[in-house]
Amino acid sequence: MSDNLIRLAVLDMAGTTVADDGLVVRSFEAAATAVGLPEHGTEREQARQYVLDTMGQSKITVFRALLGDEDRAQQANTAFESAYAAAIDDGHARPIDGAAEAITRLRDGGVQVALTTGFSGATQEKLLAALGWQTIADLALAPGDGVRGRPYPDLILTALMRLGVDAVADVAALGDTTSDVDSALRAGCAVAAGTLTGAHDEEHLRSAGATHVVTNVGEFADLILTSNRTVKG
Repeated sequence: MSDNLIRLAVLDMAGTTVADDGLVVRSFEAAATAVGLPEHGTEREQARQYVLDTMGQSKITVFRALLGDEDRAQQANTAFESAYAAAIDDGHARPIDGAAEAITRLRDGGVQVALTTGFSGATQEKLLAALGWQTIADLALAPGDGVRGRPYPDLILTALMRLGVDAVADVAALGDTTSDVDSALRAGCAVAAGTLTGAHDEEHLRSAGATHVVTNVGEFADLILTSNRTVKG
């Protein structure tokens, strides 16, 4: 762990603090159908695997890479967001067990919390509202103008600046994908942790360079708060 106090925890949403339950893949299937990818066969299977491999990244970036055409990428992204929003409306949004309590413990312990996502800002807002999490964190961020999604470090660095944290050595990040880990490492976070509640397993997270792998966000909160107590002496 860092010798610095951790003053900011940047937490991913789907797969890390919010249960995915296959919603991302099902929303991708709807998007793929909307842009005419064959429902069966190698092309669809390869596209699905790419989505799994790039979990955590901004969805429009994923569709641009998959489709190679901006109009089709935008069409796919719109269909994806619509399918995910419909799933939220149907009551499929639920938190990872203990996530709300972990966020509260971090904040009560003097650690600011930012929730980040690869979804659009509108979908993030809908998800937060469905969970009743509009005020659970200090900040919620999604990719947008001037803020690239993962694996770029922008979400983490933007959170640092908006919340007035002095240095990246004071920041810990948690996510369930290799893209989350990559983003945290690019940002220079003291902790670039992976959790086992989402898309990627321990082998993939460690291969991506995770400084820590935890079973869930509650264990991450324990890690950060224990470290801070040690630093304080």
